[in-house]
Amino acid sequence: MTTKRKAAPRPKRRRPVKKMGTRKATTRKAPAKPRKKKAAPRAAARRYAGVGDAAVTKATGRGWDEWLRLLDRAGAKKMPHKDIALLLSRKFSVPNWWSQMLTVGYEQARGLRKVNERASGFAANASKTVRAALDHVFHAWHDPAMRSRWLADAPIEVKRATRGKSIRITWKTNGSSVDVGFTARGPGRSAVQISHGKLKSEAEVLRQKTFWRDALARLESLFEPVTELK
Repeated sequence: MTTKRKAAPRPKRRRPVKKMGTRKATTRKAPAKPRKKKAAPRAAARRYAGVGDAAVTKATGRGWDEWLRLLDRAGAKKMPHKDIALLLSRKFSVPNWWSQMLTVGYEQARGLRKVNERASGFAANASKTVRAALDHVFHAWHDPAMRSRWLADAPIEVKRATRGKSIRITWKTNGSSVDVGFTARGPGRSAVQISHGKLKSEAEVLRQKTFWRDALARLESLFEPVTELK
């Protein structure tokens, strides 16, 4: 009697293992920073007759823009130079030197004359802030001995002086005139404004501007502290 052998069980097929794909890391973008708005450019400071807005405000209590509006309302466009200066002096109590500066500045701003032109001719302007008390700076101009230390070769003659405020000078070689104004700028600081008028041409203006720029530098050096060499 023959016995049938059982067939061996078939091996189970292994299903192929699926490789798990690696997910790419996703980086979140940082939120964009808001762009800063560019600050509007500052308007250039007004400057007429060689005098800046800060100096005018300090000396008269008003800046150039306000003076221009006041003089417009007063009808200054149709006034001669002398009448504008008188208006400033009498109605607004502006000192004489500053009334002239404001008048010239107004005429320049309104196109009534060239930048360096005045009723009496052309003018050269210069200014400087010196590290010294107002009395000391005025003395350096008014006292002949002190003046000779920094303005020795200038052909000048002092005609009139108001202590701590202004000096009127004649330039003897050509009869031109120099008006000097002084303003305190706080403790130990003083501003000097020069207007050299009655010049005959723009060429003279350039020469005198250079002269006064160098002269003011020498004036400033008088008050610089002396350091001893060790």
